[in-house]
Amino acid sequence: MKDEIIKAISQDGFATISAITSTGIAERARSIHNSSPVVTAALGRTLSAASIIGSGLKKEGASLTVRINGGGPAGSIIVVSDDEGNVRGYVQNPSADLPKKPSGKLDVGAVVGKYGMLSVIKDYGEGKPFTGAIALVSGEIAEDFTAYFAASEQIPSACAFGVLVGRDRTVLCSGGYVVQLLPGAPEGVIELLEKNVKDTGYVTDVLKDGNGNAQLLIDMVMTGLFPKIIESREVEYRCSCSRERIISVVSSLSQDEIEDMKNQGEPIEVTCQFCDAVYTFSPDELVELSIADEDD
Repeated sequence: MKDEIIKAISQDGFATISAITSTGIAERARSIHNSSPVVTAALGRTLSAASIIGSGLKKEGASLTVRINGGGPAGSIIVVSDDEGNVRGYVQNPSADLPKKPSGKLDVGAVVGKYGMLSVIKDYGEGKPFTGAIALVSGEIAEDFTAYFAASEQIPSACAFGVLVGRDRTVLCSGGYVVQLLPGAPEGVIELLEKNVKDTGYVTDVLKDGNGNAQLLIDMVMTGLFPKIIESREVEYRCSCSRERIISVVSSLSQDEIEDMKNQGEPIEVTCQFCDAVYTFSPDELVELSIADEDD
């Protein structure tokens, strides 16, 4: 089953929900970074959140960058989404590991830490990007994005994200949702959503029992609100790196740095931090880059 985002609105128009299944995305990230189970969960949750927000940018070519650093052993988490919700992610210390909580759940909050910031940068390709930032609430990701929506976008929201990791460290299921209230929502709608969110429980339990179905998340969270599907799209882990982009990075090095690499007479390798693709440049290519830089 491919990963997807489904968006719906309540019959009365007072609540919207975006639900995502991201098992393939989270597993791809895990395999690239060879991350520990708890870091896989932290990165997977962030990928789900960024994909949902990115898919709502509504401008072709726009991008979204999420940065999280809570001071925990995982270090910085960076996730980038395009305007269609396709994402890629990087974590500073993918091998960081911690014991599980007494409940048996992965301790995402501890590996991320809560003494730091969550920032969301929306770049529409024109003018200065919009940046919203908040102090982390718990490092558990969902609570932090709930606080972000309230503080930076003034939208009452409830977020839930989860990643279930198997004994072999692979991702069994991943996904989540963002449900938001629109202006004028009556108290009855608020109370019903609060009850539904509580009754829905853990995202991974729903996805595991429902064969990874985002529609089931929507049906449970929006019970009694008669949701209407307004959009459905497939999403994936997608890196935008290319040899041309890497060349621009290498050519931006100082003349002395390029000269040192060239004099060593050995090929150099540049690895993309998001997808681990390796780009190799021969000494002759470095000479060409050096000449091109001088011409500029």
